[in-house]
Amino acid sequence: MTIAFWCVLVAAIMPFILAGISKAGDRSFNNRRPRDWYESVEGYRKRAWWAQQNSFEALPFFAAAVIIAHVAGGAQSTIDFIAILFIAARIAYATCYIADLHLLRSLSWLVGIGSCIALFIVAA
Repeated sequence: MTIAFWCVLVAAIMPFILAGISKAGDRSFNNRRPRDWYESVEGYRKRAWWAQQNSFEALPFFAAAVIIAHVAGGAQSTIDFIAILFIAARIAYATCYIADLHLLRSLSWLVGIGSCIALFIVAA
């Protein structure tokens, strides 16, 4: 298995880690109505939830880009590097989101999306 494929697994796990961050230590969480709870929280918990949602949204684009770059025969070392860059950008994105650093969050998001586009370029 390639490093890039492992990065897809990491990207798939990230939303669940963010869900844990949003819920950790809050005894008011109600597992019978988790979406109601998410709507009621504020601060870093709400931002962690939003980062979780965005991580789910970014996952299909990234996974498809990795698979397409691989199937198209792109240079594996380049694919691996770009996939690692994507993961680093997504970790920075989530960290900035939780810390409410909106400009850095947007920059991190752009690097992540740019990484996906770069994977398509490698496939060409």
